[in-house]
Amino acid sequence: MQNSLNIEEIKTILKKYKPEKAYLIKALHDLQNASLNNSLPYEILDEVCKYFNLTKAQVLGVVTYYSMFSIKPRSKYVIRLCKSPVCFVKGTLNILEYLKQKHNILPNSKNNELFALEFTECLGLCNEAPAMQINEKPFTNLNESKIDEIINFYKSNLP
Repeated sequence: MQNSLNIEEIKTILKKYKPEKAYLIKALHDLQNASLNNSLPYEILDEVCKYFNLTKAQVLGVVTYYSMFSIKPRSKYVIRLCKSPVCFVKGTLNILEYLKQKHNILPNSKNNELFALEFTECLGLCNEAPAMQINEKPFTNLNESKIDEIINFYKSNLP
């Protein structure tokens, strides 16, 4: 099974964007989402460098700065728990414990091919805290039953 995109697939995704630095993050998101291992391996980054006429250091700087990007293979769905003060006060730790106990989803675990769990800085959803994001989709006003619904939805909608 192929672990990453081939050169033609990478180029097809990149062509959706003007080769200007302003489009780099959007292109990286699309490439990572299209990657079978939810990551941006060096083969992809090499093509990104060529397309945007940037150095590898410039592209790696962006990829390593933002927690939503990864060079290493990850699970199909990346759950990002917001660790902002508001979400923290409104129950991020309870959500973490519930994901661990009920769904066996552990932070930084490499044993779950379906779900990875990590913390992220503020998702900008403080008025609907606590919040989390799965890949690019945000979820707010979380409680145990809503978490069960969300996790079960992703488990039942596998290709």
